[in-house]
Amino acid sequence: MCLIALAYKVHPRYPLIVAANRDEFRDRPAQAAHFWEDAPHILAGRDLRAGGTWMGITRTGRLAALTNHRDLRRTWSGNGASRGILVRQALAADFDPSSIGDHDGFNLLYGQLDAIRYHNNITSADFALEPGIHGLSNAFLNTPWPKVERAKEAMERVVAGKPEGLMDGLFELLVDSRTAPDDALPDTGLPLATERAISSIFIPGEAYGTRCSTVLLVADDGTVRFEERSWPGLDRVGHTLAILP
Repeated sequence: MCLIALAYKVHPRYPLIVAANRDEFRDRPAQAAHFWEDAPHILAGRDLRAGGTWMGITRTGRLAALTNHRDLRRTWSGNGASRGILVRQALAADFDPSSIGDHDGFNLLYGQLDAIRYHNNITSADFALEPGIHGLSNAFLNTPWPKVERAKEAMERVVAGKPEGLMDGLFELLVDSRTAPDDALPDTGLPLATERAISSIFIPGEAYGTRCSTVLLVADDGTVRFEERSWPGLDRVGHTLAILP
């Protein structure tokens, strides 16, 4: 993913609410969210080039989602392995972030649905997520990039609204294509025009842009609603599952 907004232990009915956009090159093959044949407890999309994913959930109540960390001035020691494999690993109950090998920069949200943690391999931070509204893009958790701040503010408004309007409100959040003013853009080493073009929550670019939007609602009774909308065709995939005790 390249943008994740979540309300964690905030809503009285839904202790976990996630709205996320996956930004990627449009010619990179991928499958929509499904239960994997080789791991039927996992619900996730799948990158067909490297076999990993960007966000997934299991029937036993584990979540993992990843964003890349963007800093073109940094020399990475990673071995070029796909960071999407980390999401698959983090969905395992015995996942240990200290065992992660060398990868280019990433942020990872992972853990049981009621005990989400945040990890990155830049500062080696690893800590339990505090209750509240959080946002993550291609810097660190809650770094105030314009798209992150806009997504968090929208999430707060949606969460404060009527429960029956949650799903529609969250997808409306995810299709905001307004770019940030130049004086508010982060400096990650990209040309200014590129930084501007990818500063929106939803990136409509032809070669690179938002490939899918995902909303996850975890109810207090353990019921999970997972809906994915793929772009530009707006194919929709929806799943409802009960978390096993």
